[in-house]
Amino acid sequence: MGNNDNGAPGISDEEWARFAAQAEQGAGDAPREPSARARMVTERLRSTQGQEPPGWRTGPVPRRRRRPGRLGAAAAVVAIAALALIAVRPELVIDRITGRAQAREDAARAAPLPAESVRPTAAPPSLPPDQPTLKEPFRGSPALQWADGAAGIELPAATPVAGMSAETVADALQKARQFLVAANLDPATLRGDRPASAIALLDPRQPDLLEDVEQYLKAPTAQDTPVLLFTRFDPARVKPVGDVVKVRGSMRAEQGQPGELLVVADYTFVHPVTPAQGGSEVQRTIVRRQTTFALLDPARWETTRGRLQLRAYHSEWSNVECEAADGFLHPQFTADLPAGPQPTGPAVDPYDRSREINDEKGCGTVTRS
Repeated sequence: MGNNDNGAPGISDEEWARFAAQAEQGAGDAPREPSARARMVTERLRSTQGQEPPGWRTGPVPRRRRRPGRLGAAAAVVAIAALALIAVRPELVIDRITGRAQAREDAARAAPLPAESVRPTAAPPSLPPDQPTLKEPFRGSPALQWADGAAGIELPAATPVAGMSAETVADALQKARQFLVAANLDPATLRGDRPASAIALLDPRQPDLLEDVEQYLKAPTAQDTPVLLFTRFDPARVKPVGDVVKVRGSMRAEQGQPGELLVVADYTFVHPVTPAQGGSEVQRTIVRRQTTFALLDPARWETTRGRLQLRAYHSEWSNVECEAADGFLHPQFTADLPAGPQPTGPAVDPYDRSREINDEKGCGTVTRS
């Protein structure tokens, strides 16, 4: 119990609450004689009339008061839970504030892109930056909407080209597809085995080609390396995350020299990988290949019927160490960043399929991964 400014004893909180409760209970009832306790409280109220009870704000007493402590306790629980989320996974709370979580959910629900019939004229739109995980290795990547594996290598309709029948053109397109699958998606090739099924599609009568390929595989250097044609990782250092490689690109058939059918392919492969020794870090190795195959008319050329020759091949690899000389692509994990040559070239968007591959050898940086 406290005192008012005149030294008179004040009213305790308990007495005030009981008085308000009794007043509520009596509202709407017939008048009745107040109890001795009520009379005592009334006398104290009269003695302090016109004075503000300590600790209260002026104004009418509400007819219904919230239970003391309930709202405060609930707010405290919510605050503690939010602090726990921030401490354990701050991105969850930040995502909700910035809208990134909604953008991520929208991207995950988005329908796969239709097949690419011609090279696009612009880069894919940017997504909220996000890190891949073992469960969501394509999170934050435009490749999330790309086709899975070989389904991403769709063939155009075959029509007669260069004096060759539609059936011959269809066979050339199919063989080019088989080569791309064997060279970039076959699990044996990816783990560094000899890409025998891809090599079997090449024409042994093309001067020096198979000799060069075998040399690249047996004694690779930074310049003469099998990764010019084949996507290969060192299984002692890298393992794939899941069994899905995202693929996007296009292929077309056109006439070359007389009796020469060209198949021009331009595809990008996105490989999510993690360190072989374990851990949760995921990196995406992005490989783009522009390859021109040739199917020759045996009546005009020295060739092996049904085999492909290579007219040109250009490759670009992203998120890997610069100038590796062991015949493998080496994804750059956090522990590997300080090692090896540092990039000096211009920054490029590895998902931008509207641009040509730069033929200049070198090592640059990427604008997104």
